[in-house]
Amino acid sequence: MKHIKKGLRKLRLFYGFIATLRFRFHKREINSPENLAHSEWVDYLSENFNKKGMRILELGSRNVTGANPRSKFSKATYVGFDFYEGENVDIAGDAHKLSTYFSDKEKKFDLIFSSAVFEHLHMPWVAATEIQKMLKVGGYVFIETHFSFSSHERPWHFFQFSDMGLRALFNDSLGFDLIGSGMSNPISGFFNHDADKYLRYLPLNELYCHSEILCIKRCEVETFDWNKVGIDNIVEGSRYPAPKNLK
Repeated sequence: MKHIKKGLRKLRLFYGFIATLRFRFHKREINSPENLAHSEWVDYLSENFNKKGMRILELGSRNVTGANPRSKFSKATYVGFDFYEGENVDIAGDAHKLSTYFSDKEKKFDLIFSSAVFEHLHMPWVAATEIQKMLKVGGYVFIETHFSFSSHERPWHFFQFSDMGLRALFNDSLGFDLIGSGMSNPISGFFNHDADKYLRYLPLNELYCHSEILCIKRCEVETFDWNKVGIDNIVEGSRYPAPKNLK
């Protein structure tokens, strides 16, 4: 049985190699973020924040995949926060109400991070404002989530984010300066036989499994209203691309 599974895995990998050959000559438009790509960010954060006196909060800390980053922050004060109790969870609660789980006397955090969480938050913009409340001025937030990925943990799979989608959440008006962002682990895709006829079997470029962002909290924001955020304060002063024929 073990040999059969091993053989099937090799067959799937070979099929994937052949299927993605046509994509080898496509130049990626979005690069992996330096030091923050999926396989790098844990070590990068550990190197920079695993220090005595630092306070670190992980959102979605429950060990469900076998990966437990607590040991990477053994010198710092690490707090694990998750919706459910379980291994590696110190506080069980709702990220949309994050600040209510901590007293005013408790010190704010130097780093708040999460991985594979924001796609499951029904109001991620609320969670972003809660994170802002719990960070020190000069503190950092790192978020990794999915841009292109299989639907999972339904019905609680609400959003998928590009790197710019994450920047729209952790924007200038909310007091955040961008340190780095991007998308990693490119995916090659096709519309399948169940798609509309005009789309069937067409290839798709510019798919990425993971999106990442690292921001620093520049200042406190006492009152914040999403309805009052100026369009030029979302993504570094950019706007939706104008029509080519617009003079």
